[in-house]
Amino acid sequence: MLSPGDAGPAPTPARAGGRFRRPHLSIELVGIAAAVAIWLVVWAFGEPWSRFLLAGQDARCYWVPGYGAPYALSEWTAPIAYVYSPAFLQLLAPLKLLDWEPFLGLWTILLLLAVRFLSGPRLFALALAVAVPELIGGNIHLLIAVAIVVGFRYPAAWSLILLTKVTPGIGLLWFAVRREWQALAIAFGATAAIVAVSLAVDPRAWLDWLGVIGASAGKTSGTWAALPIPLWFRLPIAVVVVVWGARTNRRWAVPVAAMLALPALWYGGLAMLLAVIPLRDPRRSDFWSRRTGTGRTVVNGIPDPARPDQLGAPA
Repeated sequence: MLSPGDAGPAPTPARAGGRFRRPHLSIELVGIAAAVAIWLVVWAFGEPWSRFLLAGQDARCYWVPGYGAPYALSEWTAPIAYVYSPAFLQLLAPLKLLDWEPFLGLWTILLLLAVRFLSGPRLFALALAVAVPELIGGNIHLLIAVAIVVGFRYPAAWSLILLTKVTPGIGLLWFAVRREWQALAIAFGATAAIVAVSLAVDPRAWLDWLGVIGASAGKTSGTWAALPIPLWFRLPIAVVVVVWGARTNRRWAVPVAAMLALPALWYGGLAMLLAVIPLRDPRRSDFWSRRTGTGRTVVNGIPDPARPDQLGAPA
């Protein structure tokens, strides 16, 4: 018999806190295994290029262009087309020193890390299933999703969006509607600073890019990889979504609106919706939370984890 002072057997690690921990570890391992498998597929079929699955097709659009004539290949529906700003190409300069296969391998790792950042460990495997087309092709939609999430804390991250896809920058209406002028100024100021530096390096490329944007405007057909819904139809809907989100305190509405405002609604662009995960429930991510000296979790300055915080939807 136990004496009154005995505390009884301590809970086993597997059931500490009333939860089984081992299944959580197993779920994480499934995600890691899936990520390795996807990376191997992309690596195996990335060269010779277009042998199977068109692995790395979009990534190749960033590797092929030279700095002398970056927009020599810029036809919107062509297999190889670079249509982003000169600043993005200049940012990739260290990676572009590599041969194609190392470039593709590192680029795919970057995208996998983006998925992990957005999903967290327990949803990693499910998020990978959503992001498979994007990971195979190697476009930047996942990086845009990360920039949106990070942009609420560091608004300068929006410069990535404004200097690549451009129109998903409609998400900045969040700050305007909420009169968060400092955040809006930081986003535009950081973008302007990057443009100034890039323009000093290669002013002619910027003139060429403006011509590419003009030539690509309104092109929403001609490829099986995008939904044939024109931007002029989607953009007003995106505005309504982001304004509604700003007025009702729902940050997760911003990536939804940004996806709707893509120049072309690529199937891979659906991966941007993974940004809803950390914005809908920021307590899933250490990026939004910290521990106080009393052990309580603080999310965006709110010390009560049971209270709906300013990042998620109202209860």
